Amino acid sequence: MLGITDLPLFVGAVFLLNVTPGPDTAYIVGRSVAQGRAAGVVSALGVSAGCCVHSLAIAFGLTALLAASATAFTLIKFAGAAYLVWLGLRLIWQRSAPPGAHAAPAAQPGTRGLRALFMQGFLTNVLNPKVILFFISFFPQFVDRNAEHQALAFLALGGVMVAMSTLWNSLVAWMAGTLTRRASEAPRLKCWLDRIVGMAFIGLGARLAFAQR
Repeated sequence: MLGITDLPLFVGAVFLLNVTPGPDTAYIVGRSVAQGRAAGVVSALGVSAGCCVHSLAIAFGLTALLAASATAFTLIKFAGAAYLVWLGLRLIWQRSAPPGAHAAPAAQPGTRGLRALFMQGFLTNVLNPKVILFFISFFPQFVDRNAEHQALAFLALGGVMVAMSTLWNSLVAWMAGTLTRRASEAPRLKCWLDRIVGMAFIGLGARLAFAQR
């Protein structure tokens, strides 16, 4: 159908990819820890929107053109790294509190806050050059070269990946938010969790900045 081959293998590989921690997972967990389950789920939706962009790009050949340009790849790499570092520093600074101070429960974001979280999740995914390379190297393996409707095949595979990623990331956000609710009863623990997630962002950003193709 549509020239798609080995769909069960594709589904299994996407599942393994989802359960492997990366920048997207770190961001979703960080938002859930800092602002609760709703923030984490909205962040997961932002990440899924980024995957939709990659799916459209590979379907119409834009991703391959971008990856072929060393300058474009480098610019996106450093932009993504700087963005992750900025998120990590912001999380550490915002959640720092004086020793012995009583930490308030995580604030629930309003409509504007949710939009900002969605866009942050979107940019975290779109500005990750490794995601671009993944789509280029992985998706073509499951589409017949002689298929009449290759673009539709890539879009269909992208839809499967987005659906699976959304379900998994939303589950991760829900679990992280639930654990955070319990941790909020121990202000010191909550503060250290925020700092750990912030440092994880910074580490991921540094790793991305020095990553090779």
